[in-house]
Order: sequence, then structure tokens, then C-alpha cells
Amino acid sequence: MTLRSLAANSPGRRANWKALGLSAEDMLKPKIAVVNSSSELAICYAHLDGIAAIVKEEIRKAGGVPFEVRTAAPSDFITGAAKGGSYILAGRDIIANDIEVQVEAALLDGMICLTSCDKTPPGHLMAAARLNIPTILVIGGYQQAGEIDGEPVDVEDVWSGSVGERFGAKPKFPVADMAENAIRGPGVCAGMATANTMHSVVEALGMSLPGSAPVRANSPKMKEGARAAARRIVEMVHEDLRPRTILTEGAFRNAVATVLGVSGSINAIKHLQATAIEAETDIDVYALWDEMSDVPVLSAVRPTGHVRIEQFEDAGGARAVLKRLEGRIDTSVMTCTGKTLAENLAGYVIPGPDVIHAVDDPVGEGPAIAILRGNFADTAVVRLGIRDGSRPEEFSGPAKVFEDSLECLQAIEDGKVVAGDVVVARNQGLKGGPAMGGGASMVLFALDAAGLAKTTAFVTDGQLSGLCLKGLTVAEVSPEAATGGPIGKVRDGDVVTISVANRSIDVALSPEELAQREGPGFRIPASGYLANFRQDVHPLSTGGVLLPIEE
Repeated sequence: MTLRSLAANSPGRRANWKALGLSAEDMLKPKIAVVNSSSELAICYAHLDGIAAIVKEEIRKAGGVPFEVRTAAPSDFITGAAKGGSYILAGRDIIANDIEVQVEAALLDGMICLTSCDKTPPGHLMAAARLNIPTILVIGGYQQAGEIDGEPVDVEDVWSGSVGERFGAKPKFPVADMAENAIRGPGVCAGMATANTMHSVVEALGMSLPGSAPVRANSPKMKEGARAAARRIVEMVHEDLRPRTILTEGAFRNAVATVLGVSGSINAIKHLQATAIEAETDIDVYALWDEMSDVPVLSAVRPTGHVRIEQFEDAGGARAVLKRLEGRIDTSVMTCTGKTLAENLAGYVIPGPDVIHAVDDPVGEGPAIAILRGNFADTAVVRLGIRDGSRPEEFSGPAKVFEDSLECLQAIEDGKVVAGDVVVARNQGLKGGPAMGGGASMVLFALDAAGLAKTTAFVTDGQLSGLCLKGLTVAEVSPEAATGGPIGKVRDGDVVTISVANRSIDVALSPEELAQREGPGFRIPASGYLANFRQDVHPLSTGGVLLPIEE
């Protein structure tokens, strides 16, 4: 194939690259972007410079020329400090745009993305789908959790404990002690929260090498995977194997099945939909979710159960889940290996059958995540986890409406939320938040700490942390309040009914009354980039992309 980087091989370009140390021979080699989100702000990304060095060295050995480029690095616990966490989801699209303005503008031939934390995997996938140049993702790995008195302690314990203390719950250890011990190395949060869910999604889509997810950060296995990916990206450029050949409807179906099989984060839905839009497909991820709703839970990793992420990795991780689902998914799809998923799985033996169960002997019945619809929402998402009766799946009660999370938290603390209430926290959607800021996750942990998670229902147009799995919680209600959705028109005392069995969420109001009522509109001020995001963002049916979309 003809390298596209040679299409702009001007004297000025050659002069600039010669000054960087490139030889005349280098000018003719594949130019590979090494997309690195390294940041000293957050432990999720703190190790990536070392991985980038390994990748660049291996690309050179394989006959390519690496160019390291940097992007934004959103991290919930760090860059979620301002504006109610609004910069977190908004950062996903900054990453995709960062990549475009460097990799596309320079007409590089391929890219290898070091993907870590919650928003870099979807940001990288979206950029790969948009640019459609040979791309492979390297999984950044998860952090080593700590322990106190021989008992494991991780960041989930710190988060839930810190919220719980305010509302009367007693954590298993003092929060200060847990904070000192919870994280003992670089990488993403331990557990099947959004980061490890999205890492598994990347592998299920075929955009990382088999056996990549999850992985201990900075481990020999991770480093060898990075070397293999670096060699492979040079081959992919020569083969002209592009993301849109890989990101087919079958690949998305496989990713949906994987998320359901591991009871992953609900955030995967919008990230997958955004990737599908960026790939210029008409794939409806919400429809695929309905189609795959019979996929059972195959492994109960925290917060779904008590399996730790280290056990899940040792049992085969995403590769083992795909092997278990082999008869239920599309194994004819192409992957970044240049082989089909069936070829990748051929002969693979699952090393931990007691941790990752067979489809006919699951941990729990499906779905672990369901899409609800009704006169309250065109779509809304409920995470069910293991459906063992410990959380209600049917609920009907009077709405208790709050215009923001802080107001809701104060009401819980003051005892104004009582058993039987349907707690509605709104104005936290893509436009209202903006970017789904607002702290809906804190409300859920507060309800749990106050002993109300099983006797109330919680409904929000905001998003939830991947650590959230308590009570009957319906999130990502769309249309959101800020765009005139019914959630913005509900008043205190209106009866809201949620039925998982019927996949429904409804409010006891006639169409005429709903149409006559006015919603609150925007509530959370936004300026700068967040104002731009609010102006341009499309609804959840697109995954919340910023691209121009034909109506």
C-alpha cells in the first residue's frame, strides 16, 4: 500500500522531521502515533510514560517510526472536583478531538493508543472510528489495591465509606485509614467499574490483542502485551486493516454481550453508541441491548459480587468471557490480529472455570443491565447485577423531586426522604449537567448509607459511577429535563411506576397533562468549554457526540 504520510512529503516537512533525528530511510517508513494520556495528576495514568517508551522502541524495531502525542486525561477522583464532575464526560470528546487535530492533521499512517481510566477507552475508540486509520489499543491496567488487618481495601471502600459516614453508616475501617492504604500502584480502579468494563469492551470489539483485559498495571504481562501491540500496528498499516472493518454490528453485539456477562458499568452503553456514530454506522446499541437481554451474568466481580479483579484476570478475563459466549455471539467478525474472533478463540482453554461460569451454569440470570421505556422516558437504564431478590425490581410511589444533587443530599440528611418515595434528581443530563455532571452517584450512596436503598427508588437524568450498584436505580433518563423531557415536568406527589419485568418506567399523568406542563430548563451554569459542550452535544441516542448529525 501507499503510505498516506508520503502524500505530504514536502521539503519543509522533511526538514522538520530531519531536525527531530529522522533519517532519509525513516521518511519512507510507516509513521505511527503513540497516543499517550500520561498525567501526573492521576494515578490512573502515572505509569504510561514508561509504557510509551516500550511501545516506541518496539515500533522502531518493527520498521515503523513512532511519534508520541499527548491528550487530555480525565480522572473522576481528580478532575471531577470542579463543576459537579462535568469535565469528566466532556473530556471524552476532547480526547477524540485532540487525536484528530494531531494524527489526522499530520497524515500519520496508524496509531497505537495507551488506554486507561474511564474516558480514554471510548475517546480512543471514537477517534479510531472517525479517522479510520489502522489502530490498536493497549490496555493501561488496574491498580494494586491495599489491605488492612489482612482484609482487602480498595478505592470503592474509600468512596462508599466517605459518603456513608455523613449519613450515619459505619464503614468497615476508618475512612482515613482506608484512604492511606487503598491504592498501592498505578492503574485504574480495581473492580468491574467503568474502566475495566471499557477495557473488556475494547477486547470484545476486537480493537486490542486477545488476552489484554483486564491486566495488572506495569506487570510483565502488560509490558509484553504492549510490545506485541507495537509490532502488530506496523503490520496493520502494511495490511491496511482499518477500524471500520473491525467495528461491525457483530463486533458491537459481542461487546454488549460481554458487558452483560460481566455485569459491567451502564456507561458502556453511551460510549458504544458514540463509537458507532463516529464510525458512520446506523447501529442502534440500545436495540442490541434489548436483543442480547438474555445473556446471563457469568462472573460476579466487585461491585456485583465478591470476585476481585485479580481473580477475574487470572481466570482468563474478557477472553474467557468471549469463549463462554462463543455460541451466542458473532465469532466471524474480524479483529485487530488480522484473524476472526473464532480463530482467536480456537483452542483456548479457560483457566478459571469457577470464576467465569458457563452460560448454562451462570452466576445469575440476565440481564444485568436493562433498558426501560415509557411515558417517563424514551430510554432509561437500570443496573440489576445479580438478580437474587436483594434489590427491588418493581416499585410504585410518589415522586420527591429535586433540582440538583446537593438539594437531594440535604433532604436525605434531614430525614425528608422516606420509605416509599421515588427520589427524582434532575437537570444532570448531557445539556442540563452539563455533560452529565451533578453528582448523582453521591445520592445513591447516601440513600444506601441512610438505609433507604431498598425501600425507595432513585431516578435521574444523570450518569452513575461504575461503582454504583445499590437499590433500584434508574439513570440516564432521556429525554433529559433540560430538553423538555417528562422528568423535567414531574412534580412532588406524582406517582412513578418502575417495572423491570415490563421494561417500563411511567408516571401517572395523561399525555395532555404532560404536554401542558413546563419543565425547569437549565439549572447548572456553564461557561467556557462546558458551554460549548452544552450547545453542541447530541442526545443519548447518539451516545452524546458533538459531531454534526443530520436530523
